[in-house]
Amino acid sequence: MTSKLDIPLHGKSLNIVRQCGPALGEVLQSKFGCVATIDGVNFERDPSSAQKTRPPVVPERRCDATLHGGVQVSVWKADLTNFQVDAVVNAANDRLQHYGGLALALSIAGGPQIQRESDDYINKRGELKTGNALVLDAGSLPCKKIIHAVGPYLSKHPSKSDVSGAERLLERAIVSILDKVKEHRLQSVAIPAISSGLFNYPLPECANTIVRTVKRYYESSFSYSTGHLPKEILLVNNDEPTVKEMERTCRQLLAASKSISDAKTSTSTVQLGNVHLTLKRGKIEEQQTDVIVNTASDDRNLSSGEISKALLQKAGKEMQQEIQNAPQKGHVITTKPYRLPCKEVYHTRCTAKWSDGSRQILFQSVLECLWQATADGHKSITFPAIGTGNLGFGKKEAAEIMSNAVADFAQKAPKKMDVYFVIYPSDNDTFKAFEEQMGYLQKKASHPSFTHAADVILSSPSAFEHRDGVRGGGAPTPQISLNGSEETTREADRWLSRLLFNSSGTVVICNNFVQHFGEQEHLQLSRLTKQGVFIEEFFEKGCAGINVIGSDEDAAVAGLQVEAMLCKIQRDFATEEECTMLHAVLSNNVSFERKTVDNSSPEFSDRLSVFRKPGLRMLKVDRVENPTLQTLFDLKKNQLRCSTPRKMFQRIPAQFCEMVSRIGFHAEYAPPDEPACGEGIYFASEIEKAMEVWKVQKEQKEEYVYLVEAEVLTGNSIPGTPGLILPPAVGTEPHVVYDSVSGGPDISVIFSGYQALPKYIITCRMW
Repeated sequence: MTSKLDIPLHGKSLNIVRQCGPALGEVLQSKFGCVATIDGVNFERDPSSAQKTRPPVVPERRCDATLHGGVQVSVWKADLTNFQVDAVVNAANDRLQHYGGLALALSIAGGPQIQRESDDYINKRGELKTGNALVLDAGSLPCKKIIHAVGPYLSKHPSKSDVSGAERLLERAIVSILDKVKEHRLQSVAIPAISSGLFNYPLPECANTIVRTVKRYYESSFSYSTGHLPKEILLVNNDEPTVKEMERTCRQLLAASKSISDAKTSTSTVQLGNVHLTLKRGKIEEQQTDVIVNTASDDRNLSSGEISKALLQKAGKEMQQEIQNAPQKGHVITTKPYRLPCKEVYHTRCTAKWSDGSRQILFQSVLECLWQATADGHKSITFPAIGTGNLGFGKKEAAEIMSNAVADFAQKAPKKMDVYFVIYPSDNDTFKAFEEQMGYLQKKASHPSFTHAADVILSSPSAFEHRDGVRGGGAPTPQISLNGSEETTREADRWLSRLLFNSSGTVVICNNFVQHFGEQEHLQLSRLTKQGVFIEEFFEKGCAGINVIGSDEDAAVAGLQVEAMLCKIQRDFATEEECTMLHAVLSNNVSFERKTVDNSSPEFSDRLSVFRKPGLRMLKVDRVENPTLQTLFDLKKNQLRCSTPRKMFQRIPAQFCEMVSRIGFHAEYAPPDEPACGEGIYFASEIEKAMEVWKVQKEQKEEYVYLVEAEVLTGNSIPGTPGLILPPAVGTEPHVVYDSVSGGPDISVIFSGYQALPKYIITCRMW
């Protein structure tokens, strides 16, 4: 049964969430399977933390081509979470668990409906096989549909044969997407570089396969079918290396198509009410708008300043003569264009950065130009990057002030106006500064919930924001909404309460995946220490973890960043382990299901009395079905010549229930309190013994208990000793070893996860 829980935020908890909201959502999804929606909070744009928020990406068309079938194919650098097309494609896994990369970003942006509908599909229909695609509603995303497509997994460093074997699966995934476009009669679809990120498909080969498959599909479709053809297929990614690779591939493979054009001069745009704002590269003196804006010096000498010089050279000396005697309205002087391709020139007079009130004067100058253009009946106006020359404004500062002035004008603009920011072609730094501001505007303007230009202004990182980080003007109450099962939401609530409300300045994270931290993770930890916290790694009695010590807020924020790092490590670990499993059984994908058994079934009732003895109330029994793990278990059974497995139990944290179902048992999940038999994977034959082996400290005590019932191949066993990393040798031959070790009749320890098969995950509550 689904459950929703709202947690109000205020004071310290609000400050913590402001600093690491996106990381918090990822951690809650990974640890508890809970979808978190955060309302009424403006996240900090540029936190100095390990999980740094990337600046928004302004949509930019790089190139396009028209196929023989009449379908246009284009390459874009853009953010799929706010891209306006009929459908966006999500690079999904076969369980539709959107816990990382693009999938997580789309799930967060689209709201809890994305994960909820995905879970409903999996519960009813089972996993989505590699190469297949599924169309669902897009939630809060600015598109009609989201297409979940499962591309092939590869190992971290795949061989040529691995890539060759995965190629047909990627082709099938692209064909499945295009089939869905036809089936739902969609006019446009945005496709990312599926499988190239977390799934490790080499980028050049990925781009080649995607573009080639799209080309073949529509050219053959046009020849042999009268079915629906979309207007445009958009290949969209937000990172420069992938965009460049897609652009290269399109130019190479589509050169023989009807046309292929350069889009480097294409513009970035955002719609703010009646105002259409465009950022472009170009020369100010060549702009063909009704008004061109110039920045004039106090003495009205147009030979002073690069922009004025360029305009004067094109217009002629007559403009210099006119401006000397022209009247001034506020901050603006108007002259004729002369030889410039516009109707009028507005010369603004701003003050240098170091003068009093200079920021307000720049803001007001832009605003006055816009309102005067409206009053004069003009429909378009072009601005250069005012203030970035002799006036001494920083590029980002000028971009922010000018963008906010346009957004302010857009709140009350009575009729349509095209506004252009034109940046000199070689001035990359200034263009990037304005591009980032366009991104902030685009992110708000493209979201369905923002219908007024007033909301758009608040997207600037420093504009019109209250001290507590909450948006004004009827913004929702700051809160976190948790969506999931009853036990997952309650578990997440208890964890959040300890972190956000009851922190004593120390956050203790116990997780043996800390041992998988590499150079990059330790560099991130080093960066966190510069934020005023002390970080200490520990390893005691087989249990690894990290202590984060500092002020209440600093420790909580840094602790969340560490948790996010661990979530990524676990995802990468699971992906690599799946690849190992696939190679071992020569399969194309790993599939698994967790099916909740009926409370009236023998599977449930047979376990009731067993779990009641140690003071546990059994709430739910999930049957685990994983054909790949079953095959590996059977192979291990034959290898060990052990035909009779033992039914045994392991107590694990909530966050590893999904992993044990997906990739089986690993020592990192559940190290015992006392690893007296070695550093392997521990199992107990009785529930009482399991509760004894895996104790939980009082301060970390959780309401729910999760136990995995497994079949375990103990085979030829011998008593274990501390420090063992493999079973000891049977005799003098070192390659002939025992199958397992024991800690008495109730404890068995194995050193290969394939010797145990998860059968049931039982959720209990302490009486």
